[in-house]
Amino acid sequence: MSLRGSPIGGRRPTMRDVAARAQVSFKTVSRVVNDEGGVSPLLERRVRKAIEELDFRPNVGARILRRSDRRTASIGLLLEDVANPFSAAVQRAVENEADRRGVVVYSASLDEDPARERALAKAFGARNVDGLLLVPAGDDQSHLAAELRAGTAIVCLDREASNLPVDSVVATNEIGAAEGVRHLAAAGHRRIAFIGDRRTVATARQRHLGYCEALRGCGLPLDPALVVQDVRDTSAADGVVTALLGRPDPPTALFTAQNLVTVGAVRALRRMGLEHTVALVGFDDFLLADLLSPAVTVIAQDPTAIGRTAAGLLFARIDGDTAPPQCRLVPTTLIRRGSGEIPPP
Repeated sequence: MSLRGSPIGGRRPTMRDVAARAQVSFKTVSRVVNDEGGVSPLLERRVRKAIEELDFRPNVGARILRRSDRRTASIGLLLEDVANPFSAAVQRAVENEADRRGVVVYSASLDEDPARERALAKAFGARNVDGLLLVPAGDDQSHLAAELRAGTAIVCLDREASNLPVDSVVATNEIGAAEGVRHLAAAGHRRIAFIGDRRTVATARQRHLGYCEALRGCGLPLDPALVVQDVRDTSAADGVVTALLGRPDPPTALFTAQNLVTVGAVRALRRMGLEHTVALVGFDDFLLADLLSPAVTVIAQDPTAIGRTAAGLLFARIDGDTAPPQCRLVPTTLIRRGSGEIPPP
């Protein structure tokens, strides 16, 4: 009869139980569990067989206390919203990099709440993560200075930190937005609306700035009536687009500055039967954008590259890199699919 996973007196197996099962010393089991070497292949096989039969799980906390560097082989990842496709792609990239190093990733959503940022960063710090990857939710990350002093590596992604000297990895938001607006202007559009995320979000401000600069560069006037910001979700974006296109002088093109905003705009255009009449360029790609009719032209970020680069910087800091903090830029790409190439009436 197999004893795999059997409880021992209603408790979890310990290294002493493994030693008894393998008929070796406690020190031999400790060396195998902690990869210290100095154990013959024969004894190591016996120990690992006993570990498997008992379903033994090492006590991570105890292993940390025994390590001279007190590392936990874990990092924290604080994202805007893990349900957002962009955040999900970033998380997958970070997990891939961490997995290659045998590091566990703890993740959570900040929901653009500075108080939640502070609370979760403190909670992860209390769990002694070796490093923290953070999409800043507030305008001040100085509360993390104590974590830096305590030796926690910190890297910000998607947005730069404020009042905290750490590395960051961001997309070329301003450049990408300007490229999208110029693309619409090149198709002949003169009334291009901007629909953006919350102005408290740094990337939203940068994309709006790119919009304004592109209009100036193309010699087009900036009409405040065509600029709507602080749009938080798809339903709000749907309502904004409906209102804009219901005006006596509606825009002939839309630049939507966030993927969920773009989805809301697509819904409004299709409901109004204007998807082949009003041009649309969205910032950030989204699932099935290429399968719609017309397919959606986007300024695509590279969340995989952002996550991979940020994780690389973080692990370098964990390993002792003391170079001055840097900001890495990940380029955006204009993907022409049809919606952004619709000419004005």
